[in-house]
Amino acid sequence: MLLYVIRHGETQANKEGRFQGWTDNPLNEKGVELARETGKGLRGVRFDGCYSSPLIRAVQTAQYVLTESGNPEVPIRTDERIKEINMGDWEGRTIRTENGTIVFPEARAFFNSPLDFPGFPNGETAGMVCQRTQEFLRELAAAGDDKTYLISLHGFAMRAMLNFLYEDPSDFWQQHVPLNCEVNILEVRNGEFRFVKEHQIYYDAKDMVDRYAGLRK
Repeated sequence: MLLYVIRHGETQANKEGRFQGWTDNPLNEKGVELARETGKGLRGVRFDGCYSSPLIRAVQTAQYVLTESGNPEVPIRTDERIKEINMGDWEGRTIRTENGTIVFPEARAFFNSPLDFPGFPNGETAGMVCQRTQEFLRELAAAGDDKTYLISLHGFAMRAMLNFLYEDPSDFWQQHVPLNCEVNILEVRNGEFRFVKEHQIYYDAKDMVDRYAGLRK
């Protein structure tokens, strides 16, 4: 089994530096472009199935990637377990000002050590997201087939799902928040996972934007 795990394309909330969590924001124009270019970069890959977070930005990303990669007929199944972390009362809040000033100190704590972060008011903890996303991943792998799947989800959810596979799971973000449309490719054999490729970008480097640089130590 091969799994192509992708973060969604850019949204306006991403561009404005806002937490979005379960807020159902669509892709913006740049997000559509990134998803399409990623799909073009995956031409030649035959997807047998696709799973997506039910949030529209992830579904749209899956649609564009499947179409541009030559797999427009593949149905998209949604699964609540791979939604982004629920940020509760923090959803929609600006992370920092245009000059880079952190608006509220808890944001720095979240980006530096999310596994130790106590969670969002009326939202979720990192542990809760790790549990539900990894449950999804292990359930899919248990099918034991030789198919290739696209999995479209979110930055935090991606790192949570793959956390147990990293050489150093304590480094939750693996040095950086996933870029929009970052792809990680996994192989599953006999219930064992391994990375084939990590942190893959299939669009022009000039469009690579790390909007969270400077929030970590």
